[in-house]
Parts: sequence; structure tokens; C-alpha cells
Amino acid sequence: MKTTRRESTRRRHARVRRRVKGTTERPRLAIFRSNQHIYAQIIDDTEHKTLAAASTLDKDAEIKTGSNSEAAAAVGKLIAERSLAKDISQVVFDRGGKLYHGRVAALADAAREAGLKF
Repeated sequence: MKTTRRESTRRRHARVRRRVKGTTERPRLAIFRSNQHIYAQIIDDTEHKTLAAASTLDKDAEIKTGSNSEAAAAVGKLIAERSLAKDISQVVFDRGGKLYHGRVAALADAAREAGLKF
């Protein structure tokens, strides 16, 4: 039986989420990448709350297009700034079943450069 790309992504995400849990001391940096945009959230899984969020749709991001590595890097910098403003400096990285490549890697690298530790 042939698996679709969506099914493969879902299975990878489930495999990652079995190991990656966000706590109050070290919340989870979750990334969702669509064809046009990229979204990032800082999530505390013990309290089921989103602590900070950023995306290419944010007005504060001042991004011309949402579907390239420069836009992902801008979102990474923005999510790092917002989390550091709330005294969150360490996170665990959840790539959302996507491969650590391209826009996902650009967002992660920019967040690291802006001060997040993971």
C-alpha cells in the first residue's frame, strides 16, 4: 500500500511527539509549515497553554512574502523576541513532522541566533 506525503508527515510528527514534551521550565517550540506560510508557537504542554506565537501573517513581522527562508528567519527572530520578553530562554524544538531543512531550519537557526536555547 502506497503512503501519501501527508500520511508520512503525520507519522513522523507522531513519532517526534512521543518524545518531545513541553514543560513549564522548558516549553515546546512547535512549528507548522504550509505551502504559503510558516507558524511558530511556544507551548506549555502541562498547562495546555500557548505562551507566545508568531507567523508570517503577523503585522509586526513586516514580511513581504511568507513562503521563503527569509520569511521563516524573520518569524524565528520574532518568536525568540516574544519568548525572551516572557522570560522563556530554553525550549524543546518540535519540527512538526517536517524535515529539518529549508524553511524549518531557517526558522530554528534564526531563533537560536536571537537567543533561544535548544
